[in-house]
Parts: sequence; structure tokens; C-alpha cells
Amino acid sequence: MSQIAGTLRVPGAELYHEIRGHGPLVVLVGAPMDARSFTPLAELLATDHTVLTTDPRGINRSPVDDPDQDSTPEMRADDLARLIEQADAGPAVVLGSSGGAVSVLALAQARPDLVTTVIAHEPPLSDLLPDADRIRAQGEEVIATHFAGDPVGAMRKFLVMAGIHLPEPVFQQFFAQEPSPQDRADADFQYAHMYRPTTRWTPDFDVLRTRPVVVGIGAESAGQLCERTSEALAKELGIEPVRFPGDHTGFAGDPVAFAARLRDFL
Repeated sequence: MSQIAGTLRVPGAELYHEIRGHGPLVVLVGAPMDARSFTPLAELLATDHTVLTTDPRGINRSPVDDPDQDSTPEMRADDLARLIEQADAGPAVVLGSSGGAVSVLALAQARPDLVTTVIAHEPPLSDLLPDADRIRAQGEEVIATHFAGDPVGAMRKFLVMAGIHLPEPVFQQFFAQEPSPQDRADADFQYAHMYRPTTRWTPDFDVLRTRPVVVGIGAESAGQLCERTSEALAKELGIEPVRFPGDHTGFAGDPVAFAARLRDFL
């Protein structure tokens, strides 16, 4: 599958992005997940679509001018708008997962002319929940633990907060290894400058009710924090959430099944 990698200069950052395939435009985006997480799904969709993936500002190959500046959903939405305009194949179906789901909701609010459907897959909008204060406090404990020099302990606390239960061998395999310098830098940026603006973002529900928004939830995410936040968002929008294969990262865990479900919206 042909792939073109490039960078786009935007206010305050240099955005790394990849474009695959030909056809109607599909955008796949995460936060803090970068383009690598979406590669298998992108390749499946690129057989008959133009697929755009990117590293969000401040993460991996998308450096920022000011490393002390927060990465807000509005900024990331503007980044996506500029990428879509440069691709010149839109308007687009846009899938955002986790923090990327918040980015695409902000995009839907600001630039409806650039999107045909916006799929917000498990946005972590914890301030929509009745126990938001408790979740905020847990998040601050995760951040403090990370910056105290215990990233493994921070990840354990994060998973507890998120309601994600991993067998210990799986945790050891994915989270207990020494991170690369880039992975550590990405985690530092996420906790210092992306986590709070993302989880505390307040949607404009009146505007989003007029937009073509789909709220997605992993079929295996029962009882997890992002199932609760997604259901709360869907309720505010007056729509029924849509189940996708897998869990919070189902697009990476089973890209074939996820692609088949996503095609229902293409």
C-alpha cells in the first residue's frame, strides 16, 4: 500500500502525518496515541479510501515550539482542520479515539464544513460524570506519581482509575519495561500538558446536537470509565451510542473487525 509521510507547519507545531490510498477521505486520530497505533486499520481502509493519520502536537514526531504550552482540544481541532485542508480530499469521515475523540468533537464544533461524520470513540470526558471530583483527584494522583519518578506505579493507578483490569503478565509485558527516551518524553507531555485540558473539556452540546456525531464504545469496555463518559456524552446529545469491536483500543487489538464496523459509517 502506497504511503506518503510528511510534515505540516501549523501555529506552534510541526505536524507529522501519513497519507495512504485513494478515494474518499478518512481521518484516524488519537491523543496521546500517535499514528503508529492506527497503521493496521489505516492499511485496511486504504484499499478504497484516502486515509490520513497523524502524531498529535507534542507527541513523537510532531514537535512543538513551546514545550510548556498545553495541548487543548481546540488547538488539536485546528491542527486537524489544516491537515484535512492540505489533503484536499475532504470533507472527511473522522474517527478519534480516547483523547483523539475529544479532538474530533472540537473539530465538529468548529469546522462542520470539513466533516461528513465524526466518530468519537470512548472520549474520556470525565467532567460529565457525577463523581467528576473524585476522578479529578485520582488523575492528579496519577500525574504526581509519574513525575515523582514512578511511571510504572502511575500506570497502575491510571488503570485502576480507568476501570481497566489487566492480568499481571500482560501488565509486565506492556507497561513494566524501561521506556525509550521518546516514550518517556511523550508520557511527560501527556501528563503535564494534554491530560487535564482533554478530560476537563466542556462540549457545546447545543452545537454538537446539530452535527453528524457518532459516539462509539468498545464492546468489551463494560464497566470502564470511558464507557461511562461515552454514555454520558451520548445522553447529552440525545443519541444512542454505537458498539465497536474490542475495548478502548479495539482499533489496534482487532483492526479487521474494527474496520468492518467502521465501514458501516463510510
